[in-house]
Amino acid sequence: MWLDEELFSLESLDDGLNPSQLLTSDPVALLQHLRRRRSARVCPVAVERIHFLPPTQPQKILCAGLNYRDHARETGAELPSSPTFFIRFPDTLCGSGEAIPHPVQSDAMDFEGELLVVLGQAVHGKLQRHEALAAVAGYGIFNDISMRDYQFRTSQWTMGKNFPHSGSCGARVTTTDELPEGANNLYLRTEVNGDRLQDGNTADLIFDVAALIQTLAEVMPLHPGDLIATGTPAGVGFARKPPRYLQPGDTIRVEIEGLGVLENPVIPARLDTVERPA
Repeated sequence: MWLDEELFSLESLDDGLNPSQLLTSDPVALLQHLRRRRSARVCPVAVERIHFLPPTQPQKILCAGLNYRDHARETGAELPSSPTFFIRFPDTLCGSGEAIPHPVQSDAMDFEGELLVVLGQAVHGKLQRHEALAAVAGYGIFNDISMRDYQFRTSQWTMGKNFPHSGSCGARVTTTDELPEGANNLYLRTEVNGDRLQDGNTADLIFDVAALIQTLAEVMPLHPGDLIATGTPAGVGFARKPPRYLQPGDTIRVEIEGLGVLENPVIPARLDTVERPA
């Protein structure tokens, strides 16, 4: 975990803690506890040695679509009157630095830089705004890689959003006490090979973090570790003229103020490389 801008093994700080407890603990009290436990004998881990994985093992990955005004306009869609959601599956996730395979069967691989909500409490039912925000453990970055040719075959987006390793997230979770309420008014930028293609701000969300959680919790139980991707601002590849789709060899970099950077290379993939259960 990150502690005062240094990366430590959780076991070296407190071998009685596990990652799930980080999500459900009070962030201020936990930070004070770990600072007390840290000693000169505990050395930080070199970041370049770390293989980043997705920050949690979620039961649910719920993604908001068309949730920025400028993105809705660039697609020609009307502003929604209630949030639109689609589902991702946990085995589509990958971490920062991991390679994202470009499927040979798609000619329209696109990027979507997004604010990611990481839940730390179980909630279900009708929530007040403050209850919804209290359920958040922290925030991260999500790149909702989408195969547009599969996504737009029907009105249901599931097929285009669930290719292997197409949901990059991380590289860390920043706790709520370090950010504005609801992670509001944070800049969000996406670059491909150094070209800035998305330049947005979370203040432009149509439905903010609290509203998304309230809408979902009214229908389904949400659990610690579940992830909510909040949607992407304008600048995506398919809306450009001509379209700018991702190719093998590209590098995508998403940065959100206060949350760090999420970066992934794109590599070729073969149609026959299908993961099968052991």
